[in-house]
Amino acid sequence: MGVQKEQTKKTITQEQELSTQERQRQAWGMDSDSRLSQKNKIGIRYNQKRSLVSGHPFARVIWLDRWLVTKMLQVAGNPSLSIYLWDGREVSTCAEPESKLTIHDRAALLKLIIDAELHFGDLYSSGRVEVEGDLVQFLEVVYASIRKSDKAGMLRRFIIWWGHRKIANSLSKARDNIYHHYDIGNPFYEMWLDNAAMQYTCAYFYEPDITLEEAQLAKLHHVCRKLQLKPGDTVVEAGCGWGGLARFMAKHYGVNVKAYNISHEQVTFARQKAEEEGLSQQVEYVEDDYRNIQGQYDVFVSVGMLEHVGTRDYKVLGNVINRCLKPDGRALIHTIGRNKAGPMNAWIERRIFPGAYPPTLREMMDIFEPNRFSVLDVENLRLHYAKTLEHWLQRYDQHVDAIEEMMDAAFVRAWRLYLAGSIAAFTIGELQLFQVVFTRANNNMLPWSRAYLYREEVTTGRKHEAG
Repeated sequence: MGVQKEQTKKTITQEQELSTQERQRQAWGMDSDSRLSQKNKIGIRYNQKRSLVSGHPFARVIWLDRWLVTKMLQVAGNPSLSIYLWDGREVSTCAEPESKLTIHDRAALLKLIIDAELHFGDLYSSGRVEVEGDLVQFLEVVYASIRKSDKAGMLRRFIIWWGHRKIANSLSKARDNIYHHYDIGNPFYEMWLDNAAMQYTCAYFYEPDITLEEAQLAKLHHVCRKLQLKPGDTVVEAGCGWGGLARFMAKHYGVNVKAYNISHEQVTFARQKAEEEGLSQQVEYVEDDYRNIQGQYDVFVSVGMLEHVGTRDYKVLGNVINRCLKPDGRALIHTIGRNKAGPMNAWIERRIFPGAYPPTLREMMDIFEPNRFSVLDVENLRLHYAKTLEHWLQRYDQHVDAIEEMMDAAFVRAWRLYLAGSIAAFTIGELQLFQVVFTRANNNMLPWSRAYLYREEVTTGRKHEAG
């Protein structure tokens, strides 16, 4: 019996030691044998394409292919694109196209016809479609054109209606979703996030030419000033990421923080950093869901978590805040949002952020209204997030070889598309970034103006007097 128990224990341990990269390949539907396997598959596709084009009748572009491309462009609002088919033939609906897309095989074209939003990402990741030139510019052109198009038709309207159901994330589903994105591995994120506070949320560029590190620290100060933190305050944070905000609040504002997060990778990292910085007595990281927050606090803060809550649980979140916030408490929610409700991009939801949903301000009121919270301040930092993403993409591109060694070529292309697409979405206004400050309706301990926010912008090593 002892030997059997030991063998069972060993098996469990081996299963638990499954590498992060391996688990991610499985989550992405990749083969488990190696990154080389995936690269070989991509090469095989290209070889097949070339052989077909050179001789097989099926490879020849026919009038129907060109007609389908034309109709696809028309449905998308006739974006300023040239589309090149697998035999080199060009299809365009404008005289001077701004971007170029190559489709390498007919099956890829048919997938784009069926649902371009869902399939483009996988086709791009595998190399079956390619963008020539600036990827961000290409996506800006497409997004802007689709937004203006009135030719989506009944099918597209049905897809939008069906996709825009109130989503909910149970405890188990929330854990799975967070694992898919955030537990890829800390080394992956360390390559391209800032090295000041490891922030995977929108920075605050009080001047457009400051560094990413300065902008992220400025964001942390900006949040703390909005919350009017003072020494001795107790703070609860829902969704703390790698713990940078909690440690920053404790170190620079003298508060005590209890920070919740369901990502094991992030909590492990955060606890180690708190220990290294001598902040373990002020900051407690709890590996648990926000729904299980206990106690009462002077401040509630959540930066970058609401996107993962699900609209069905907004009232639940509101109840949690109402339960844990003291009578004169202050609260802030920082979230990606939109001006118009609609479904998440289908490919992003499938491959990058399962269960995610950026809300409108009207939808966010489901958090505040049932508990009679007063909204004190709303700030939109949309362009700040576009610039943040530009910094991330630049750093990501500097580490593509290392990332490919860690994951594989398809993963590299997929995440580059995700970052570039996010820049485009914020630039053209498809996505917004809301910071909302709120409190209880009867709290009269409030500042008479917003001067306390901008009188002095503080960053590392320098001060900037806001005008």
